[in-house]
Amino acid sequence: MAIEDENLDDVIASLIDEEPEEELSAEEKFRREFEKQASGNDLQLTERAAKQVRKIKQDENLDEELYLRVAVEGGGCSGLSYKLGFDIRTDEDVIVNTQGLEVVVKSDHMLYLDGVIIDYPDGLDARGFTFDNPNASEACGCGSSFAV
Repeated sequence: MAIEDENLDDVIASLIDEEPEEELSAEEKFRREFEKQASGNDLQLTERAAKQVRKIKQDENLDEELYLRVAVEGGGCSGLSYKLGFDIRTDEDVIVNTQGLEVVVKSDHMLYLDGVIIDYPDGLDARGFTFDNPNASEACGCGSSFAV
């Protein structure tokens, strides 16, 4: 009976079209886990952040073809840093509509930015864009970098 069970296991294993876990990179494991648990919450701007983006675009007299781009890159105290800037759309971009603005994000970066809320406090104790990232396992004191 043990031989039949072993053969059945082999048949089942051959039907499953998945890579063995030990052969996946850490990034691919994280990506798959993220896709299973994705909250479905897009990146969001608060009203204050959207107002500041519009102000910058107007003050700098930027072309209507330029959109706010939110990105991440390696570096910073905690491993990944947030990047904001104005850029054109590409075929690799995800378009996020928030507060009446279209924000562009490279599709690979959404893995790290799903559910992020970008704010722009302008009080005495804080000024500038801030990021509230529910995916971050740790963040630096200044809030400009994070780890997952």
